[in-house]
Amino acid sequence: MIKVRKQEALDFHSEGRPGKIEVVPTKSTNSQRDLSLAYSPGVAEPCLKIAENKEDVYKYTAKGNLVAVISNGTAVLGLGDIGPEASKPVMEGKGLLFKIYADIDVFDIEVDVNDVDSFVKTVKAIAPTFGGINLEDIKAPECFEIERRLKEELNIPVMHDDQHGTAIISAAALLNALEIVEKNISEVKIVINGAGAAAISCTRLYVSLGADLKNIVMCDSKGVIRSDRSNLAGHKLEFASSRDLNTIEDAMIDADVFVGLSKGNVVSPAMVKSMASQPIVFAMANPSPEISYAKAIASRKDIIFATGRSDYPNQVNNVLGFPYIFRGALDVRATKINEEMKIAAVKAIADLTKELVPEEVNITYGESNITFGPDYIIPKPNDPRLISCVAPAVAKAAIESGVASIAIDDWDRYRVSLNKRVGRDNKLLRNVTTRAKLNPKRVVFAEADHYNILKAAQIIKDDGIGEPILLGRIDKIEALIEEHGFDFEGVSIIDPKADAMQEKLNHFGDVLWEKRRRDGYSQYEARKVMRERNYFGSMMVELGEADAMISGFSRNYPETIRPALQIVGTEKGVKRVAGLYVIMTAKGPVFIADTTINVNPDAEQLADIAELTADSVLRMGIKPTMAMLSYSNFGSTKDANSTKVREAVRILHKRRPDLTVDGEVQANFAMNKEAFAEKFPFSDLANKHVNVMIFPNLESGNIAYKLMQELAGFETIGPILIGLKKTIHILQLGASVKEIVNMTTLAVADAHNNLSKR
Repeated sequence: MIKVRKQEALDFHSEGRPGKIEVVPTKSTNSQRDLSLAYSPGVAEPCLKIAENKEDVYKYTAKGNLVAVISNGTAVLGLGDIGPEASKPVMEGKGLLFKIYADIDVFDIEVDVNDVDSFVKTVKAIAPTFGGINLEDIKAPECFEIERRLKEELNIPVMHDDQHGTAIISAAALLNALEIVEKNISEVKIVINGAGAAAISCTRLYVSLGADLKNIVMCDSKGVIRSDRSNLAGHKLEFASSRDLNTIEDAMIDADVFVGLSKGNVVSPAMVKSMASQPIVFAMANPSPEISYAKAIASRKDIIFATGRSDYPNQVNNVLGFPYIFRGALDVRATKINEEMKIAAVKAIADLTKELVPEEVNITYGESNITFGPDYIIPKPNDPRLISCVAPAVAKAAIESGVASIAIDDWDRYRVSLNKRVGRDNKLLRNVTTRAKLNPKRVVFAEADHYNILKAAQIIKDDGIGEPILLGRIDKIEALIEEHGFDFEGVSIIDPKADAMQEKLNHFGDVLWEKRRRDGYSQYEARKVMRERNYFGSMMVELGEADAMISGFSRNYPETIRPALQIVGTEKGVKRVAGLYVIMTAKGPVFIADTTINVNPDAEQLADIAELTADSVLRMGIKPTMAMLSYSNFGSTKDANSTKVREAVRILHKRRPDLTVDGEVQANFAMNKEAFAEKFPFSDLANKHVNVMIFPNLESGNIAYKLMQELAGFETIGPILIGLKKTIHILQLGASVKEIVNMTTLAVADAHNNLSKR
């Protein structure tokens, strides 16, 4: 686990603004009029509307996106009953997780009451403020009664996460583990060690999913909870066993599943060895599991093992559930979180585990290829797909079970809105991906014997975006496929250097010789160079054996672009090619050029680059609004550099009156619509959102995009090669899988455009 020093933790919570959360206004408060609307007298109007119809509180206030995280501090983490004040850092932390994972606002409420009646009365009294109630760190058995009564007496979602969060996540993990070992939940023998809130809720949910009560043995600190034991509390009596078992050691013999929700180091390797074949062991006590990872793995090679810790595979982490469960419940204004909604969350989480894992998740955990199996039975907490997977499943279950107050008609739009909430919305990529999937194209991956390229090709294939053609050493590609469990059945794998390719090499070489024989190529040299993959792949695109090519992962840019220019050449009427980057910002995509090719273009060449860029942006379905950048603003400095930009604008206005373009202008004004309009109201760009920036030379463009990438952390796509007759795109050296997938998706969409022009 991550080592956290005591002082570091104290400093984190105390430095600057104490705590971890704050209230941020969602409306403008810049003028006295704003304040009059926000408070008196304007606030009276929504008050009167709500007085007429209480449901309007969701329309005029933040109630519909506001959850109370409530605790009395009687069971805080592993610290026990430390009181409400001491529980506040944890409750603030829970609020933080709600916000960053599901964009749910939270007020944390710490109440100084311990008895059930007082607690319930307090929560009921403040419930009108909130759209949902998350109970937290309340000791058993009081927590059972508190939650039961609040669910009955309130008409908003209530959930005690310590119970149901662990239950939902562990149930998803259990379903997947059982699938791997090919065992049926209705038949397996399950041992539960612990009889607190989480253990009881887990067991109840397993039964809802099909587990047989007769096959479940629950243990507490005294041993097996037997039906003949005296003075059993009601919640323990529910799971009392009539089997002749006394100790946890007895219960573990021939058990298929062990679920630990108790304390560390209570299970020995001998107990694990006594279990049935392919045992499933969830040792979820924190920070020390019931049996350590090392001991468990050493005791059985056929074990599937999970803990609550992040430093081992299969972390059962509540953050996989509660933000998205409440998100789905709030979005349909559910009156409760019922069993159907919990089961829907279980199945959604379980199913997500079987899908191809995003590269950003692999990178975070230092893995090359996380795939469904014994070491991956549950999604990682940072998986960005959770919100658009779990929340819709919960919302749909709420609607179908009759506890939703509003319906969702367009589920695709809803999923898009969820991604937008957490900053993952990107209209450009959505549109491009949709277009690519409508008509997948053949894409040559020229460096397919590299893992990143091969995984990206697998994603492109699986998502129906394109049909990969793999170039490289066949033995190396096949070894990678075998090692990582990829599936490229029916996909062409070609090694241009193989003896069997000689006839094809000769043909491709002769075509190149025909094109370039007046540029110093001999027939022999043309045939020989075809053994190089970038030449071979480019010729496949040129001759229609492929629709697009992706390369550049392991080669310098000039080595990759040269074959493309020699073989494919530029579009008709185009004098040069350029490199275009897409910068994904919170305000939408921004396109910048030239970033890779033209070192110091003159005015005419700069106009060419701008025109190429504008047409490329138009083909992506976006109307370009272009700023020609300089260190000068509309003649404020007069020298050769600023004059060049000004002249390029004049050429563009004459050549392409359909384009919205102006300059020369500094980048800060181009990006600040209000400041631009105030300073330069005469410009065509005044009061417009600039989405295309043309840099005066390669140096400035290249430096700018790399600064934006590294300092601002913007996601980028590029460099997109524009101006070629056919589609060949060149990656950044060592590009990530995500970057390769994005570039390939754009290439497929671009291939549509190129083919339609022929």
